[in-house]
Amino acid sequence: MIKKCVITAASPSQRSLPMQTLVDRDGGRKTALQILVNEALSAGATEIAIVTAPGDAAIYGPAVAATHKHIYFIEQDQARGYGYAIYCAKDFIGNDAFLHLVSDHLPISRHSGGKTCAQQLVEIANANTCAVSAVQATREAFLPNYGAIGGKHVAGQNGVYQIEQVLEKPSPTEAEQKLWVSGLRAGYFLCFFGIHVLPASIMPLLASQFSGAQSGSLSAALAQLAQRERYLAYEVQGRRYDIGPTYGLLNAQLALALSGKDRDTVLTHLVELLAT
Repeated sequence: MIKKCVITAASPSQRSLPMQTLVDRDGGRKTALQILVNEALSAGATEIAIVTAPGDAAIYGPAVAATHKHIYFIEQDQARGYGYAIYCAKDFIGNDAFLHLVSDHLPISRHSGGKTCAQQLVEIANANTCAVSAVQATREAFLPNYGAIGGKHVAGQNGVYQIEQVLEKPSPTEAEQKLWVSGLRAGYFLCFFGIHVLPASIMPLLASQFSGAQSGSLSAALAQLAQRERYLAYEVQGRRYDIGPTYGLLNAQLALALSGKDRDTVLTHLVELLAT
């Protein structure tokens, strides 16, 4: 069972994103960080570590204090990339597998049974007893924004793939050559969703990358993981919304509103706005 979760929120260029306020599907106002903490809790996490830049715990703390009592803050002591941010949680993780979410992507489920994206992923990980990354079919124009995988379907499991290749932000040509997946529409590839269930064995793979001032890449460590042990991808029933780009928050807010209890009201307002 997955009981620990690591949320990375230490990027110098995105430190304000977790504190942005949105109206969630239940109509309540929440910060992006609160929405992510609730996503982790829905999947069964009982201990949550948030990796921050130095000093940011004082800012983030009040936003999640009432959400869950077992939340810990870990400072990323050096700006050495995304992989290093995860590695900073090695003592918190110990020998346990863990759920991982990124703070600049909001997952919104469309599962007919009401399961969140993280909950879907953890169920696949528990059923297969291995690492699993959530993926989403993504147009090749967006490949520069994501890590992507290549692999083959796992028989008898809908939307589950055995990962054979992992590349960080590949070019369309590189993706066509190395990341082809049977069944996807032309020009689409399976890109990371921003949610992973990872084993403790990812930590030494991350550590092996830190030589001198080199930054750590999660995708590079995942590529190694795929060669050493069983590692799956799952095409979750949902979508990720990157809140970092221009209009990213607007897109995420619209998606939340249109999947929530106020859908009809929001649609009416949108029609009126478009008519105007």
